[in-house]
Amino acid sequence: MSPVTCRRNVGEEYPDLQAGMAMTTIDRAARTRQVYFHDPSAPVATVVVPSVFVAVRGPGGRLLLVRRCDSGAWELPGGRVDVGETAVEAAVRETAEETGVEVVVTGFAGLFTDPGHVVRSPGGEVRQQFALVFRARAVGGVPHGDLQETSAAAWVPPVDLPGLPMEPPVRGWIAHALTVEESPHIG
Repeated sequence: MSPVTCRRNVGEEYPDLQAGMAMTTIDRAARTRQVYFHDPSAPVATVVVPSVFVAVRGPGGRLLLVRRCDSGAWELPGGRVDVGETAVEAAVRETAEETGVEVVVTGFAGLFTDPGHVVRSPGGEVRQQFALVFRARAVGGVPHGDLQETSAAAWVPPVDLPGLPMEPPVRGWIAHALTVEESPHIG
C-alpha cells in the first residue's frame, strides 16, 4: 500500500500557530479508514489490536494533537504496539514518528476497550479498538506531521478542542487524560 500524500497548506485553519506548528489540509479523496462508535451498521470486528495513544502536555498547558491524513480528524498521537516492544516503548516511538516530538511517559490515563468502537483499516481489517492511553511530557522536537499518517501536529489549547473535528471516543480519552487527579480509566 502506498503512503497517503497530504497537501500542505500552512496556517489557513489555525492562524495563531507558533513557529513549528504548521497546519495542513488533506486530499479528501484519500479517505479509506472508517471509524464506528456504537453504530448498528458497523462491521463485525475480527481482531483486537493493542494500541497506544499519548496525551502530551506542552507550553501553556497545550495538548499535542495530530491530524490524520485519511480523515482530517484530530487525535492523540499513537498507534499499534509492535511485536517485541512494550506499550511504553510503542507510545514513545509512535509519538516521535507522527509528531517529531520526543517524550517521556509520566503516567497511565486509562485502558479503553469498548466493543462498540470498531475501526475498518484501509486494507479491510476490522478491529475492535483496544487503547492504552498514557500521559507524557515533551523533552525535545518541534511538532510536524509525518505526511504519511498525519498531515499536521500542533500544540492545541484545551479550550479549542470542542471546535476540532474528532472521533467521539477520542474526546473521551482526552477528557480523562486531562483530569490529572483521577484514577486511570479501566474499561
